[in-house]
Amino acid sequence: MPDKGKPVVYIVSDSVGETAEFVVNAVASQFNSGQVEIRRESFLTDVERLKEIIREAANNKSMIAYTLVLPQLREVIVAEAREYNLPIVDVMGPMLEAFSKIMPMDPRLEPGLIRRMDEDYFRRIAAIEFAVKHDDGKDPRGLLQADVVLVGVSRTSKTPLSMYLAHRKLKVANLPLVPEVDPPQELFWLPANKIIGLTIDAMLLREIRLERLNTLGLKARAEYANIERIMEELEYTRRIMRRLGCPVFDVSNKAVEEVASKILYVVKESERNERR
Repeated sequence: MPDKGKPVVYIVSDSVGETAEFVVNAVASQFNSGQVEIRRESFLTDVERLKEIIREAANNKSMIAYTLVLPQLREVIVAEAREYNLPIVDVMGPMLEAFSKIMPMDPRLEPGLIRRMDEDYFRRIAAIEFAVKHDDGKDPRGLLQADVVLVGVSRTSKTPLSMYLAHRKLKVANLPLVPEVDPPQELFWLPANKIIGLTIDAMLLREIRLERLNTLGLKARAEYANIERIMEELEYTRRIMRRLGCPVFDVSNKAVEEVASKILYVVKESERNERR
């Protein structure tokens, strides 16, 4: 039972109730450090349970703050509170009503939407952090936790693609393939459909690398932009990709969004096949 010495605020929600609790705490802090007792009822969908809470609150001279989007519950709390002369505060209702006057569609009236939006946000942030941590072959152990691993020679858009896909909530690692360095063994433990090979036209790659050298103030005749060296690297990556049996996409003169859409298609198809 609530403490008789403190005012009591009941928080009622057909979702978690965090929004109402935040508002209650913000207001309570204006009253001598907010010495109130808070009782929260989350995921409420039962009318009879709602009536019980209203009776309990009325008997304890309390108030109710609520975030209810289900119409039947909103009707009950208003009618019952009026009968018991119980103070109630609709935390979301006025905002919903105001939005309805300016929006071209009706509200969806689905409990928990904001929480699902938050979950999407945090998944996106986690994916971005994963992409940064596992960029350019860092920490090969992370390959096994990745949704997708991009492999290819230097300057095949691995990093931009990783970040683009991370914003689509995919955990992406990328790995440069270099003839002098054996790929980590973890790469060969992955299913082929979790790896994407990236290739590019040799002459175009040379131009891109020359531009990169120029930006860094390095000599254009460096081995990095040597056409024979580039051909050797591309042949090496073809051998590795054949061994992996992974899908391969040519990124020559293609926008990041175009290549990313193809990768997303492969990921979705793989997920469908796994569910069958």
